[in-house]
Amino acid sequence: MAEGPISLAPLLERIGGDVDRLFGLLLTVPGDPRAKLFEAMRYAAIGGGKRLRPLLVAAACSLFHVDRQRALRVGLAVECIHVYSLIHDDLPSMDDDDLRRGKPTVHRAFGEATAILAGDSLHALAFEVLADEATHEDPFVRTELVAELARAAGPSGMAGGQMMDLAAEEMTLDIAAITRLQQLKTGALIGFCLEAGGIMGRLPAEGRRPLRGYARDVGLAFQITDDILDIEGEEEKTGKRVGKDEAAGKETFVSLLGVERARQQADLLVGQAIQHLHGFGAEADLLRAIARFAVERDH
Repeated sequence: MAEGPISLAPLLERIGGDVDRLFGLLLTVPGDPRAKLFEAMRYAAIGGGKRLRPLLVAAACSLFHVDRQRALRVGLAVECIHVYSLIHDDLPSMDDDDLRRGKPTVHRAFGEATAILAGDSLHALAFEVLADEATHEDPFVRTELVAELARAAGPSGMAGGQMMDLAAEEMTLDIAAITRLQQLKTGALIGFCLEAGGIMGRLPAEGRRPLRGYARDVGLAFQITDDILDIEGEEEKTGKRVGKDEAAGKETFVSLLGVERARQQADLLVGQAIQHLHGFGAEADLLRAIARFAVERDH
């Protein structure tokens, strides 16, 4: 079947607006001493960012005709985890960054203590949203969503990958070790986005294997492109400091493979990701377009 061209820009803009509106409703600033905390959460969560993860959730859910508003809630939960991780990654004790999404990082704008609490609160909000009956009427579906996101965010996923990333500054890693690191730090959350579509569509775990394969390959392609942009990207487009991996002496896909071989590997991964979707028809065209975007983007 011929694949029609899909422009992701309007789709990302639409889901970004929907996510922002939902964050706005959930993060109403109270008239008490917690106001600064809510303002910091809104500052970090509303506006900016690609919103690629919520779009992945929506695309995966659409394969199984899941209601879009329900899919949006799951996408927002993923974004809560993603944004909390960015707040904490930027802290002086971690990457010590002062720019994120084109504006001062949360600890620069609100202070370190408030930034830590904002990250903690977004982490908690993710599971509050998933556990709510508005996300799905079936408590077994909600429980599986909570369990899978917890796994993807914790030591077996994103947090474990960040620990490996911190340790990487003091050791030499080979391609296998970097791949493992990134599969945890970046890939686990992307994996949840696809897994969530199958869970919401009540697809048995064994039937989700193609979605996991797609997520694994897209996640790695996405990270390789990030490594390339850290070398070749423009700060005005990426919205964050570039060249920081090289400055920190970290091994990356680019430092080990070189830019051209890294780019070829990313292209190969995108091809593999698309192949995982061969059992689907036009309903998976958005996922195919997202896979291509992973390597074609400039930010």
